[in-house]
Parts: sequence; C-alpha cells; structure tokens
Amino acid sequence: MPLIEEIFERYPDEDFLLADGFEEAIIGVDDNSMRVVYSVKKCIEILKRDMSEDAAMEHFSFNVSGAYMGEKTPIWCQDDF
Repeated sequence: MPLIEEIFERYPDEDFLLADGFEEAIIGVDDNSMRVVYSVKKCIEILKRDMSEDAAMEHFSFNVSGAYMGEKTPIWCQDDF
C-alpha cells in the first residue's frame, strides 16, 4: 500500500494538503501540525525525470518549497546530506 494511503487510513478525519506529482516523495506526517512531510531528495529525483538537475533544483526551490499555501503547507525535509 502506498504511504499516502496509509496516512489517509491512519488519520481519516484530517485534511492534508498535498503537493501534486510528489506522492512518491512523502516520508511521513508531523503529528504536531498534521502536515505531510516530503523528502527534498526524492522531490528533486522526481523533477529530474523531466529536466536537468540544475533546473530541477531551481524549480523546486522557487515553485515548490517556496510556495506558502496556508497552515497546512507541507514540510520539506532536507535529507540530502
């Protein structure tokens, strides 16, 4: 079962804000804020399917992680160390 389905099953009464196209990059939920947590490394890998690494990093920085969508804005975990 994909992780997103497990999250929906575990938290049936929560409304989560998801980043379109990055379901494979979900690594969990922050129990305090009830926000979805994404792996930055996995997000970049997803973007690299359609663009160069530099373009993927720039796109992610400006158009994905830089977008504020309210109190349920996803958390972007820097896991590329």
